[in-house]
Amino acid sequence: YRTEVRPCVARPFSVVVAIDFGTTSSGYAFSFTKDPETIHMMRRWEDGDPGVTNQKSPTCLLLTPDLRFHSFGFAARDSYHDLDPEEARHWLYFDKFKMKIHSTSDLTMETELESVSGRRVRAIEVFAYALRFFREHALKEVKDQSSSMLEGNEVRWVITVPAVWRQPAKQFMREAAYLAGLVTPDSPEQLLIALEPEAASIYCRKLRLYQVIDLSQRPVINGLDVDGSRPFDSSFRQAREQLRRARHSRTFLVESGTGELWSEMQTGDRYIVADCGGGTVDLTVHQIEQPQGTLKELYKVSGGPYGAVGVDLAFEAMLCQIFGADFIESFKAKRPAAWVDLTIAFEARKRTAAPGRANSLNISLPFSFIDFYKRDRGQSVETALRKSKMNFIKWSSQGMLRLSAEAMNELFQPTINNIIKHVENLMQKEEVKDVRFLFLVGGFAESPMLQRAAQNALGSNCRIIIPHDVGLTILKGAVLFGLDPTVVRVRRCPLTYGVGVLNRFVEGRHPRDKLLIKDGREWCTDILDHFVSVDQSVALGEVVRRSYTPARMGQRKIIINIYCSDTDDITYITDPGVRKCGAITLDLLESGAVAASAGDNDKGPAFERREIRTTMQFGDTEIKVTAVDVATGRLVWASIDFLSN
Repeated sequence: YRTEVRPCVARPFSVVVAIDFGTTSSGYAFSFTKDPETIHMMRRWEDGDPGVTNQKSPTCLLLTPDLRFHSFGFAARDSYHDLDPEEARHWLYFDKFKMKIHSTSDLTMETELESVSGRRVRAIEVFAYALRFFREHALKEVKDQSSSMLEGNEVRWVITVPAVWRQPAKQFMREAAYLAGLVTPDSPEQLLIALEPEAASIYCRKLRLYQVIDLSQRPVINGLDVDGSRPFDSSFRQAREQLRRARHSRTFLVESGTGELWSEMQTGDRYIVADCGGGTVDLTVHQIEQPQGTLKELYKVSGGPYGAVGVDLAFEAMLCQIFGADFIESFKAKRPAAWVDLTIAFEARKRTAAPGRANSLNISLPFSFIDFYKRDRGQSVETALRKSKMNFIKWSSQGMLRLSAEAMNELFQPTINNIIKHVENLMQKEEVKDVRFLFLVGGFAESPMLQRAAQNALGSNCRIIIPHDVGLTILKGAVLFGLDPTVVRVRRCPLTYGVGVLNRFVEGRHPRDKLLIKDGREWCTDILDHFVSVDQSVALGEVVRRSYTPARMGQRKIIINIYCSDTDDITYITDPGVRKCGAITLDLLESGAVAASAGDNDKGPAFERREIRTTMQFGDTEIKVTAVDVATGRLVWASIDFLSN
């Protein structure tokens, strides 16, 4: 394989800990900087399936009635299940709460989340509890593995977020990490926000052929399996077996150069990564730059809320159709723990769904559901099913809902179609037309239903590759990103960003309603000064510089509103589609850049020229800003905020 010829970054950190904070499941992994080729996966969770040693933990959190942390993951699940139904109504159980951050358009520190039983609490606190849990677990394990004493500032933390998340959501994650005590706000560089598909891509570029399954080269056993469901399973089973053996060591070795996959496939070095997770689907297009092995983004990230949770929501909608939405709502409120049991039972069955499966899937209804329905509606669950005219769902005498293969198919279809449609749209773009590789990663990529649909719809124009341990791809890539964040060298801007400025008014070009007369001069207001444009390539370290001058003597702060838009053809901040999305604050007082009072005559002219040069970076996973007082050369305290709109 090719070795990477890139200067090593001087690292003050001795260990990198990555947290893959997922919608449905989460986990962590770490690596010591002195041995960056070894990735340590997290310990087996207290509960859960004993056959799998390092599976991730379900992303669920349980708080006591007085809002104190009780448990996370399997433990939260089990404890909630064991509560007395009356008591459970006062406890707060949260699951799949990450989706709320994606769907809230005006996210702030005050945004609230609703627990299953209906009680509300600030979202930032729920996220902080979860991160704190991971912090404690991870640090304990790192300390067990480390020979030397570990100082807090020697850890670099990485938290993964969907690439389709906007700036406020990324900042929200960072604030939650500060609140959880991962790092302090005065050392922000100790925490990196990694983009999930980007992390996956960093890991995929190191893969070798035996570490992946190539859907286009599935064997056919005895020429029988026309629908191809079995060969799939068998190759997956072998892969799982290999993994299980490898897993007992809980450490993974990573190639130091670029993996053999690329030389073995003898094709271009460009590929799409489709990260199909629980909540979102993210699509990223990358090119490997040789000989350094760095990555360059070829098209802006796309995707949306089309994760596996969509299948759960379809199941819930189906229950509402059969039993009535009002009944389901009241069941959730009165028997929240039983409702959670039902969703868990469905999820377990969902994982076993495969195309070409003839037999029905049985989902046991909790006794309290059957009982509650009879008392609430005066008829049996069985009667309701019969009346609903849903042909492909039957009732079995053992208290089970029997979902036929068609029923399961219908629950999957809308979500899978959305994913396929998104990939197809992306492949039509000019920059992506000739890309011949598609990596399917994330938890949902394990689903044979999605694999089959992808192969059928997309297999003719690209090769679909699935890494063996597909659910852990992002976690491993996030560790690699933490070891060297400069690996993604060029990104594409997801939006157009800029600020409103005054320009000289030009008669005939500018509309009269934008005319402002100031000190006898004619100005045009509300003009958008573009910092970066949507889908523009921005290299790491590339900056946008602007100078700002305080408007009056003794001014303590300059606040500059930032506007953004999905398109680039924008002249004014009042144009349709433009929204205020954040603000830059330059704190002149903190920095000693406040001009003296007018009494000091000699200071007057100097103040007139006082200029604060602001530097913004758009090439990173987060937008960053710094500022300098040109007259004194001193740094000015600068911050950028997207959460307090």
